[in-house]
This record gives sequence, C-alpha cells and structure tokens, in this order.
Amino acid sequence: MNKRVKQKIAFTVFRILGLVVAGILLWILGFIIYNGIGVISWDFLTTAPAEGMTTGGIFPAIVGTLWLIAGSVVFAFPIGVMSAIYMNEYAGNGWVVRFIRIMTNNLGSIPSIVFGLFGMALFVNTLGFGDSILAGSCTLGLLVLPLIIRTTEEALKAIPDSYRTGSLALGASKLQTIWKVILPMAFPNIITGLILSIGRVSGETAPILFTVAAYFLPKLPNSIFDQVMALPYHLYVIATSGTDIEASRPIAYGTALVLIAIVLAMNLLATALRRYFGQKVKTN
Repeated sequence: MNKRVKQKIAFTVFRILGLVVAGILLWILGFIIYNGIGVISWDFLTTAPAEGMTTGGIFPAIVGTLWLIAGSVVFAFPIGVMSAIYMNEYAGNGWVVRFIRIMTNNLGSIPSIVFGLFGMALFVNTLGFGDSILAGSCTLGLLVLPLIIRTTEEALKAIPDSYRTGSLALGASKLQTIWKVILPMAFPNIITGLILSIGRVSGETAPILFTVAAYFLPKLPNSIFDQVMALPYHLYVIATSGTDIEASRPIAYGTALVLIAIVLAMNLLATALRRYFGQKVKTN
C-alpha cells in the first residue's frame, strides 16, 4: 500500500469521525429544540417561576446565570492572563515555573464538586461572603483559572522571540514590550480561553450548589451578596426534585434550550471579538 492510499484512508477515517461528532451534536440539539421550542415565549423569558415551578418563566435564573458568568470572568480573566505573562515572560524555565505548571494542570483536573466544597469552606464560611453571587463567582473563577492560564501561555509562546528582541532593541522596556507588542498580537488567541471558560462556567451546577444557587427565589438580586437562581441548577431541580416532575418537564427542556442559546450567544460574541482583534493586528 503506497503513501497516497494510506493518506486517503486516513483522511476518510478523519472525515467519518468528524461527521459522527457533528451528527451527535446535531441530534442532541435537535432533541432539545424539538422538546423545548414549544415552551419558549416572551412570558417564559420575562416572568418568574410560579406554582411550584410547574408554570411561569425563568427570568430570575437567566439574570442569575449572567451575573455568575460576568463575575467569574472578571475574577479569573485578569488573574489568569497576568499569571501566564509571569510564567512565560518573567519566570524563565526554572523549577518555579515547572511547579506552577504542575499545580495548574492538577487544578484543572479536579472535579467541579470539589471546587464547590472548597468555595463553601473559603468564600462562604471563612471569608463570610455567605451564599452569594460573590462567593459563587469566585468559586467558578477558580474553576476556569487553569484553563485561562494554559491557553494564555500557549498564545504568548506562539509569538516569535524576534518581536521581543526587536522591541527591546528599539529602546522599549520589558513592560512596554509586553503591553504594546506581545499582548496585542496574542490577544486573539487569548480570547479562546475566554470562550472556553464562559462555556464551562455557564453550565456548571456543582460549584454553585454550595455557594450561591437558590432552590426557589423568584426575585432579582439587589447586590453581589444576594443568592440567585441559575439556569443549570434550576434545570437540575425541575428535572429531578420538582413538585411535579411530569408537569415541569417541558419547562426543563425550555430551560435547557435557553441555556444553550446563552452559551451560543456568548461564544459568538467572544468569537467576534477575537476576529476583530485578529484583523486589527494584521492591519497594523
């Protein structure tokens, strides 16, 4: 068997596997859309749950989910980017960096429920945040911090060293080189970590179960120290332990569809930002 035949076989296998993955995704989306589209209405999106969550809408859960996404990103993104800059631009290749990378990889492999227990012990009890948006956002931020660090570090590594040496040769300082040259060029790829972290944060249930999520709270939060409903936990509740599971099953499918739509919208927004900054870098 010559190389061309082997190549065609390999490409065919890859195409089949890609189609299988895409088919599974489309089947899941089609199933959720088919069962949930009938529930979607303006009232469903803008009203609070009622009658034991068997009727009404999911507006408080939508607002709570957006609060948690925004809070976790504000907490984790700057810390993750600055940590990656330190590891790639300042720390060199010594034992400190190797230790940090090992700890980061280990942190990324910890089950999410462990983060929930840790968040409850640290943010809820020790720091006195209580069950609140602040505690939940910090816990979710820790959950996605390893992902942001690793993707940012890889984005920084992809920038050729010639840009660094050229900037330094022109008289720029280390900080000016990073801020004016390296970060703008790496930012389109750094956004990838943001996209992945938003997708993970928006669908997590275990971390918010111990830190912020309310079983039934049909009102909007007044501050970051309030509890909120969240779409992942609300979906879990009405699908497993609601007052009337059969009556609330259509609402569960509708909630899942709204959650997918929010994740898709966030990803599209982040992708648009990545494309914008990527074109800006190419133009300059």
